[in-house]
Amino acid sequence: MTAVAANTAPAVFQKRRRVGPILFKILVTLLYLFLLAPLIVVVIISFQSNQYLSFPPEGFTLKWYAALPHQRTFVQGAKVSVIVAVFVTVIVLILGVSAALAINRYNFKLKGLMQTLFMAPLLVPSIVLALGMVLLFTPIGLTNSYPGIIIGHVAITIPYVMRTTLMSLSTSDTSCEDAAKILGASPWQVFSKVTLPIIQPGVIAGGVIAFIVSFDEAVISLFVAESGLPTLPVQVLRYVENSADAAVAALSVVLIAISMVVVIIVERVMGLQRALQ
Repeated sequence: MTAVAANTAPAVFQKRRRVGPILFKILVTLLYLFLLAPLIVVVIISFQSNQYLSFPPEGFTLKWYAALPHQRTFVQGAKVSVIVAVFVTVIVLILGVSAALAINRYNFKLKGLMQTLFMAPLLVPSIVLALGMVLLFTPIGLTNSYPGIIIGHVAITIPYVMRTTLMSLSTSDTSCEDAAKILGASPWQVFSKVTLPIIQPGVIAGGVIAFIVSFDEAVISLFVAESGLPTLPVQVLRYVENSADAAVAALSVVLIAISMVVVIIVERVMGLQRALQ
């Protein structure tokens, strides 16, 4: 009996070892399905032929995609969102990279406070920031204007650029910069020819994130410029209040596809994992 038990024990352990990875793969698959289920439903609904949102759809059509270019509210909102996102991305890249360089390369008394202030928007709820901006912008006439929206979006996107740039700076080698200085390069030449190429992956990743966050921001846009210059998310909220068709689902699929293309381009150009390190 002892010999038989000794022979069966390894077989039992081998079966457990085989079952473990299988259960783990099943669990991971179920988790991915749970996370992707809303997107899958939206994609399916965007092709439905019903005049109102329903699942499962009764039929399939492409009319909602064909109707998107004729939706003036969506087109106008997209135009405002793109303009704001482009300006916001440029501004936060200039401010964020400069602030990250100052924090990483220099020691000064208020260094910790400066870093905390730049990162604070990530900890404060968007609705609190939006309410504060309305109270601040209304007396000086910045509500319902491009400068007001841009300032509001810069406040919430600059932490992303600083975070990715600081990560790149913390892992970069400063010996090349020191060598360039010894060889007589000016501070601007050191930054443009040496430092910037080294931290380029982090800067690009921060810029892409800033653009997407600004384009998708709804709360601050709703408070600051809801009546004058509504962005695409605000227009979508208005549309959903009055309509229940699949045009919003079709628009969502288009935006998802654009985001995937951007991610693929970043991955092909420099590697997404490297850009986020």
